[in-house]
Amino acid sequence: MTSSPSPTPATTPGEAASRRRVLLAAPRGYCAGVDRAVIAVEKALEQYGAPVYVRHEIVHNKYVVKTLEKKGAIFVEETEEVPEGNIVIFSAHGVAPVVHEEAKRGKLATIDATCPLVTKVHKEAVRYAKEDYDILLIGHEGHEEVIGTSGEAPEHITLVDGPKDVENVEVRDPDKVVWLSQTTLSVDETMETVDALKGRYPNLLSPPSEDICYATQNRQTAVKQMGAEADLVIVVGSKNSSNSVRLVEVALGAGARDAHLVDYAEEIDESWLEGVGTVGVTSGASVPEVLVHGVLDWLAARGYEDVETLTAAEESIHFSLPKELRRDLRAEAKSATEG
Repeated sequence: MTSSPSPTPATTPGEAASRRRVLLAAPRGYCAGVDRAVIAVEKALEQYGAPVYVRHEIVHNKYVVKTLEKKGAIFVEETEEVPEGNIVIFSAHGVAPVVHEEAKRGKLATIDATCPLVTKVHKEAVRYAKEDYDILLIGHEGHEEVIGTSGEAPEHITLVDGPKDVENVEVRDPDKVVWLSQTTLSVDETMETVDALKGRYPNLLSPPSEDICYATQNRQTAVKQMGAEADLVIVVGSKNSSNSVRLVEVALGAGARDAHLVDYAEEIDESWLEGVGTVGVTSGASVPEVLVHGVLDWLAARGYEDVETLTAAEESIHFSLPKELRRDLRAEAKSATEG
């Protein structure tokens, strides 16, 4: 008499622990534009003293904003909230020309911390508008970067919020249309939207170079590689950070069984670890490394001590600080109020 094969025994806690590991994405965290913007606020506080006002969050990260507030930065929603004779810094996401005009009317000294890659998109919008193109801006409605770019050429720009929005697009001349995009989108989603637009407008012109920034692409590439191996992916970042939210979507699309966005390690739910052997960890482009270390420490305390770095690209780009930091802005603001 032969016996039937025994069922595969359930994984014991000891066996599961022996296979526990962390895949740590590289690159991750701060990109050159975010680094430049955060340092600009810190340098302004050192150079001019508090208070220094910042219009909107300098970057979309709770920890960064709270840290800068403790140092003397005051975050406001609108330029009109800044008292005359003060310094206001524009965030990395960029602002429309009308905001610069508001600051001038309010007799404010300004520091423009707009990411140079966002500035590039602004310049492209101005150039194509002068050439009388209809500009299809791929991006998410209400995002600060989209508002700033749209303000450069409002009469020429139409927002396209994903592939589903393509059928609503109307242009004056289908042979004179160009697309631009928000820099922090998912590469795949953007190209899906572009393909849909080209289905309607075969002569759609592409910008001189893809507008999605190098940092967004690199972080998404790393997560795609990670998603194929990870049971769970933890993305460190704030919910209002577009590029961080996209990383969760990319992880799931790449095959990760589960993926979550957290600001801090304390937000991780231990139930996410049930049956998990490999945890992928990455962070959005506006996230300081200290928050990633917090997550790694949290995981290590629960048996995930084996950390392997997954490198998708090397980054060496640095941007010089805003030129305004080389001037005496307090004196300029005072002069404006007295003039």
